[in-house]
Amino acid sequence: MLYRSAMSMLALAGVLAMSVAGAKAFEDKSYPDWSGSWLAGGGAARGSFDPSKPKGLGQQAPLKPEFQRILEASIADIAAGGQGNDPGYHCGSHGMPRVMLALEPIFFVTLPDTTYIIFERLSQVRRIFTDGRAWPAQLPGTSVGYSIGQWIDSDGNGRYDTLEVETRGINGIHVYDSNGAPFHPDNSTVVRERIGLDKADPNIMHNEITTMDDALTRPWTVTRTYRRHSDAWSEYVCAATNQHVAIGHDDYLLSADGALMPVKKGQKPPDLRYFDEPQRSIR
Repeated sequence: MLYRSAMSMLALAGVLAMSVAGAKAFEDKSYPDWSGSWLAGGGAARGSFDPSKPKGLGQQAPLKPEFQRILEASIADIAAGGQGNDPGYHCGSHGMPRVMLALEPIFFVTLPDTTYIIFERLSQVRRIFTDGRAWPAQLPGTSVGYSIGQWIDSDGNGRYDTLEVETRGINGIHVYDSNGAPFHPDNSTVVRERIGLDKADPNIMHNEITTMDDALTRPWTVTRTYRRHSDAWSEYVCAATNQHVAIGHDDYLLSADGALMPVKKGQKPPDLRYFDEPQRSIR
């Protein structure tokens, strides 16, 4: 598993390197230097969608009442030892915009027509098309969505410094963060981002994320901050360290000795109807 993940990343890097070599019209100096890996800044709330506010209900997600109840039930389940409404615990895709929390390293590769964002978690790749294309009549529908962007020279100095992005076609079960704030199931979410380096420190990046979704009472805007780690390439393979076992609609854990154990007090064991009855020892 570790070997396959590393080889996949190396293969992708090779393809992108060949693309760069063949892009004759590409003027590297026109674009900002986003090289290296980027990770979310520190702080107690770095894993929450809005890092400026406390976890859980302290996020003050602008949810409609019926979706607020889903969040409250999720938080209550987490408090009882469960995983709440978070599908990421069994190594599913975090989806947009949660993938941009950057709790594991993310990498940017800028080409003339496309900017790629490579995620260490699950080795997923976002493609942000900057070639001026229109939205397709039929969006393909993926967990990270379909993104169209535009480079901006906000300083007027002849060099791009900001990437404005809109993402549509985000499908699949996903939430904002591990607290479980939900999206509307109609998959009509639109996410807009404004990504650029800090004016005072080129090793800090800001991403203003605005989410529009039918589960919200208004657009929800947060700012994520990432820090550059030029020499960081920390491999993360979710399945290699994941001790959760999903059986039916219930979650269990594997103990250190490989036995199934509950995650909540009083949790019933899974249905074993298809297994033979255990044999009692004869004394």
